[in-house]
Amino acid sequence: MTALNIALVTARPARGLDEDEPPLHLALQKAGCNVQIAEWDDAKIDWASFDIALLRSAWDYAERVVEFLSWVEQASKLTYILNPLQVVRWNTDKHYLAELAKAGVSIVPSTFIEPGEAARQVIEKFLGASAYAEVVVKPAVGAGSRDAERHSRSNAAAAAAHAQRLLDANRSVLLQPYLERVERDGETALMFFEGRFSHAIRKGPLLPRGGAATAGLFAAETITPRTPGADEMRVAERAVAAIPFGKPLYARVDLIRDDKGSPCLLELELTEPSLFFTQAADSAEKFAAAVLRWFQRRGA
Repeated sequence: MTALNIALVTARPARGLDEDEPPLHLALQKAGCNVQIAEWDDAKIDWASFDIALLRSAWDYAERVVEFLSWVEQASKLTYILNPLQVVRWNTDKHYLAELAKAGVSIVPSTFIEPGEAARQVIEKFLGASAYAEVVVKPAVGAGSRDAERHSRSNAAAAAAHAQRLLDANRSVLLQPYLERVERDGETALMFFEGRFSHAIRKGPLLPRGGAATAGLFAAETITPRTPGADEMRVAERAVAAIPFGKPLYARVDLIRDDKGSPCLLELELTEPSLFFTQAADSAEKFAAAVLRWFQRRGA
């Protein structure tokens, strides 16, 4: 078979920052592929010259989501985008959490505030209906914990001001409780390739009390390998099964335990997630093999 030409799609600000890139690049080369790192918004790139454009570290999409989705749509006419347009379009906006909740997936309690709504009223209602000590405010279209902050119940005004800034920029807001178990347990991120579990990692807590939102492309993370609990596996598998387009090539399921210790979905990452190949031996090779199988089955 002729060697496949594969683009690992990145963003200019992410150059050199993606720890997944070197092992995946090597694994694809060992599988006989020609591999090129390509910035999604580089007008000089001929996307038709690639057999596959694999979305990896397009981490600036959140502030340019209309432009990014337009590029995915146009590039999809020229090459094979993974994950595909319909998945990316659905997953780049965290309103998908409401859809997954309706499908029976346990999620972190989530309320959305839309442009034109009064942030202060929604936040006060959210706090009034719960006993949570802190709340997280973040954009519904966001990545890398950018523009995400935690606020105390006693300072609802700061949470409202934060939300209002996002609303004034015509960005929908996601409101969630800050679940205190994360301070002890961290998050569990489970990687799935072709709908099958591959490996998992633990992330330490990302949002410091009183801290400002990260000014970088992504918040610094403390990552270690983790064996997920049976209850975490059940929630993760249910989340992947509930994706409305069938099981995708890759998925990362981010879970956090609630105050009762039950795992619930924080985010389902299907667009450009880190897959933490350095934390699991042979995972880059497993993923490369999955990419090639996916391409061979395309259109089936």
